[in-house]
Amino acid sequence: MAKMQATEHDARKARRAWIPFLAVSALLIAAAMLGAEIYGRRTAIEALESQGHTDASLKVALLTAVLERPRALPLLLSEDQQVINALSQGSTEAIDILNRKLEGLVAGTQAAVLYVVGTHGVAVSSSNWREPISFVGNDYTFRDYFTRAMKEGTAEHFALGSVSKRPGLYISRRVGSAEAPLGVVVVKMEFDRLETDWRDARRPVYVTDDHGVVLITSIPSWRFMMAAPAQEADLAAIRDSLQFGDAPLTPLPILRPTIINATTSLVSAVLPGAGEAEYLRLIETVPTTPWELEYLVPTSEPIAAAVREMRLLSLAVLLPLIAIAAVLLRRRQVAATKIAVEQGMREELERRVVARTDDLSRARDRLQAEISDHRETEARLQVVQQELVQANRLAILGQVAAGVAHEINQPVATIRAYADNARVFLERKQVNPAEENLNAIAALTERIGTITEELKAFARKGRTAAEPVDLRGVIEGATVLLKSRFAGQLSALDIRLPPPGLLVMGNRIRLEQILINLFQNALEALEGRENARVQIAVAETEDGVAVSVADNGPGISPEILGSLFTPFNTSKEKGLGLGLVISKDIVADYGGRIEVSSGESGSCFTVHLLKAKA
Repeated sequence: MAKMQATEHDARKARRAWIPFLAVSALLIAAAMLGAEIYGRRTAIEALESQGHTDASLKVALLTAVLERPRALPLLLSEDQQVINALSQGSTEAIDILNRKLEGLVAGTQAAVLYVVGTHGVAVSSSNWREPISFVGNDYTFRDYFTRAMKEGTAEHFALGSVSKRPGLYISRRVGSAEAPLGVVVVKMEFDRLETDWRDARRPVYVTDDHGVVLITSIPSWRFMMAAPAQEADLAAIRDSLQFGDAPLTPLPILRPTIINATTSLVSAVLPGAGEAEYLRLIETVPTTPWELEYLVPTSEPIAAAVREMRLLSLAVLLPLIAIAAVLLRRRQVAATKIAVEQGMREELERRVVARTDDLSRARDRLQAEISDHRETEARLQVVQQELVQANRLAILGQVAAGVAHEINQPVATIRAYADNARVFLERKQVNPAEENLNAIAALTERIGTITEELKAFARKGRTAAEPVDLRGVIEGATVLLKSRFAGQLSALDIRLPPPGLLVMGNRIRLEQILINLFQNALEALEGRENARVQIAVAETEDGVAVSVADNGPGISPEILGSLFTPFNTSKEKGLGLGLVISKDIVADYGGRIEVSSGESGSCFTVHLLKAKA
């Protein structure tokens, strides 16, 4: 009985635990839906704003291109002799010639009308002189583009035609000087084709002037409406100017604007044939005019799609988490029901634990002994490892020291030869040659110091930074260093110097070391041979520059050739076997390589270097 009561009590307790869980889950889902709506709406508006500004900029570019086309006509016609003749002479013949000229120009310029107005404000010639709505004889003194052109020389004015009743942009220019004006040339430009290209019932676009009046629009019924309500005094002034005829100048059906930034706002708009909807209004200025282009992008569908996507994503993340939490809660309840059963088993478990404690204690002692052995072994391994690292370090230091001796030995030998020569010259009282040798000795001592610094830098950081080097100077410098030591053999060198200005990537001193090693090896291989010849050539390749050093010596034996670039491998009695190793490392540092070929007819070493830009 007591067990049954306990089970029923546990069941009631479990049911009560689900109530706060379901409440918290509902709140999380509601918060996630609200957050998804806010985030989805914001991201959708940002995407629409970015794309909308791009589209609006393209439309502004198209409008600017259309405007620029006819602006040159008034300038050209104001200086045309036939226009001047018609205004100054006023003869029927001159006016007839001008009428026909203007009529021909309209067809090729895409202007709506071209006409010429005299100083009294009456049109004397027009491209539509044959038509019933000819502008000839009409008085335009009330038009702003006439009065401003007479005063300022040029003007642009958008208005409704007083004769044609068609809207357009009037571009005017005075003929003659300000002191002696002859009249005004006017070009009227209409935007029917542009408005047709813009026409999209779902994405309205319109252009407003500095008063906010709609001039050009993809929705014809919006023409001459106001982008925003204006003061009655301003409206009266616009109506009195007859710029837009008898247009009522009522506000556009755009309501409740919410400003996002200086060029973007959210509005509600009523389009013809459609109900009220939300739009993103984007504003772009039109260069070279006081106009602004406004572009309405519908937001309902993109925002709804973005919100729907974000809600689905939120549910896809949140529902599995709630399900996992429900499973964990259920498992916790199941575990709670098992506590009573496990309570009886605990005593048995504790007894077994005590029995196993002794076994574990003994196992622990064995494990500690093994851990102690492992630590001693690890300590010995660390000592051995440190000894190996030290041995490796000593080997590297020995190789670097041997390399320093090898590289400095060449200029030291040359210094000795120059010193001997200088002594002989001094004994012969030949001061100038002796002075040249002493200067050469001084230069070589600087050279030794530079080599030492280069090798110290190499030992410290592994390589010298590559820079553009004149290859011709490198070859000449290597030849100078060998001049004294191989004075009797330098005639064997057939050097084909590259043109000045051929630059390779590297360091001059280190590149000279390579060529000295190669020249020296070649000359030593030719000692005692007749017709000895060492040919040095330079060739440009697809990926760089190749310097080849070829001799007609006995060649390299296959045993030595196989390990030619191994340290301390040499066939010379006094050689260290480091010259080619160092040369290969230097070339590799600068992204190049050394190739060697050898046979009975001689050996050829080719050094490939990266070409530098001049």
